[in-house]
Amino acid sequence: MAYAHMAAVYDKLMADTPYDQWLDWVERHWAKGDKPRNVIDLGCGTGTIAIPLSKRGYRVTGVDLSAEMLAIAYDKMRREQADVTWVEQDMRELDLPQADAVISLCDSLSYLTEEEDVQETFRKVFDHLAEGGSFLFDVHSPYKMLHIFGDETFTYVDDEVSYIWQCFCDPLRLEVEHQLTFFIRQPDGLYKRMEEEHWQRAYQPIQMIRWLKDAGFTDIVLTAGYSDQPPSEKSDRLFFAASKPRR
Repeated sequence: MAYAHMAAVYDKLMADTPYDQWLDWVERHWAKGDKPRNVIDLGCGTGTIAIPLSKRGYRVTGVDLSAEMLAIAYDKMRREQADVTWVEQDMRELDLPQADAVISLCDSLSYLTEEEDVQETFRKVFDHLAEGGSFLFDVHSPYKMLHIFGDETFTYVDDEVSYIWQCFCDPLRLEVEHQLTFFIRQPDGLYKRMEEEHWQRAYQPIQMIRWLKDAGFTDIVLTAGYSDQPPSEKSDRLFFAASKPRR
């Protein structure tokens, strides 16, 4: 299962990730309309977005496929005295009460490597939104798959955890296989080697917009860089905002 081993070290490896910029982007969009009360966070991981939203007064349900990631999210929630409902579920098979907003951040939707899976997820999200509700998400861009991940190798060395991260790109599918080898320090001072494989795929923005429209969404806005500006040819992360219309 994805993140089975990585879950234990995920927060340490992602310590420099600008989560505050995702939070600011989300709340800027919500400020333009009715502020949601109930929020579903798809691909919530260890809860680094869901927990701050809960502490800001939103009722949040965090959904993830990884039980290991959710276990860490639960422990973090208790330490931070927040209140989030955690659900182990596949976003393609979403089955929850309706919410005022659905978010999917940190490129979680990029893990859907078949077009039909993206389309089905969009339909599920639409069904789970109240009228007037918003769907906000970001994905890796085609440029990032081809020119940043490509066939590159990345390394990280630390006293507690190190890794070798190899990327293998299929340029026709805009798909990257991530082969991750971790070396995690154990209590006896020795290092345990663990391996995981992850797949991510990018889609052309025009495809994503068409699938959102097919699912019933309106007011679709495409931006990049945690901003309200349109993407450039070299934008590595694409942000989408869409709404479920009122009758």
